[in-house]
Amino acid sequence: MPELPEVQTTVNGLNKTVKGKKIVDVQTNYNSPHYVGKDNIKNPKFFAFFKKKVRGTKILKVERRAKNILIHLSNRQTILIHMKMTGHFVYDRPDYPFTRLDFELDNGKHLILSDLRKFAKVTLVKTDGLEKSFHLKHLGPEPLDKNFQFPNFNFQIQKKPKGRIKQVLMDQSLISGIGNIYSDEILWRAGVHPLSHPNKIPKKNLKIMFQATKETLKKGLDLGGDSMSDYRNIKGGKGNFQNYHQAYKKTGHKCGKGDCRGIIKRIIIGARSAHFCSAHQKLYK
Repeated sequence: MPELPEVQTTVNGLNKTVKGKKIVDVQTNYNSPHYVGKDNIKNPKFFAFFKKKVRGTKILKVERRAKNILIHLSNRQTILIHMKMTGHFVYDRPDYPFTRLDFELDNGKHLILSDLRKFAKVTLVKTDGLEKSFHLKHLGPEPLDKNFQFPNFNFQIQKKPKGRIKQVLMDQSLISGIGNIYSDEILWRAGVHPLSHPNKIPKKNLKIMFQATKETLKKGLDLGGDSMSDYRNIKGGKGNFQNYHQAYKKTGHKCGKGDCRGIIKRIIIGARSAHFCSAHQKLYK
């Protein structure tokens, strides 16, 4: 699933390509009986409403909140997209595979949402009600905000003092945007075992973890995101963060940290995989 760096990379690409453009038409082949009555374009009745609202509007700007893309329109409506497992936007790529949503723009180009497994969420929310909507109101602070400093980080993760730190980092109500890939890489960099409890991790190590969070997410963003799975950028190209993994999906590899002699192992935590070094990542429990 695309995480903060992948979503922000998409947002940056959208602002460069479709900001200021007018939506001439929109089509979808999403259609699921499981979404009848729901505010999701997979519900044909809602899509008819969606289409009526977005046609003829101008895209003012695109923003990110956690793992959500927010396309703000000139009629004070916002298209909210969560790309889920396999979703990604591409611009000006005719006949792109697994097209599920197609925006025709006034420059003759198309903005496409590709979604192999059809899990993506697309809805429409009044712009002035976004933060209070059920889509966003539960979300924790943004880890790359300048105002998000160590006291904020520590306060948030200590809300679940006996939780397992891997899951705590991925809890979107505590900190926004971190998922499976980046939590593994953060903990590897910080030298903290994924089963550690936040209230048992020494303060000095928590500070290292905070810094690792900032640095790892920033590196992911600088490298254009992670394309080990389905994620692609607005041009349909791959990001490069997958070429720098130290823990995620590196099971059986020697640890790449200095003189560490550990081996990367894999365990299951809450139905999710966790990858970690058997030597330098300490368990605080």
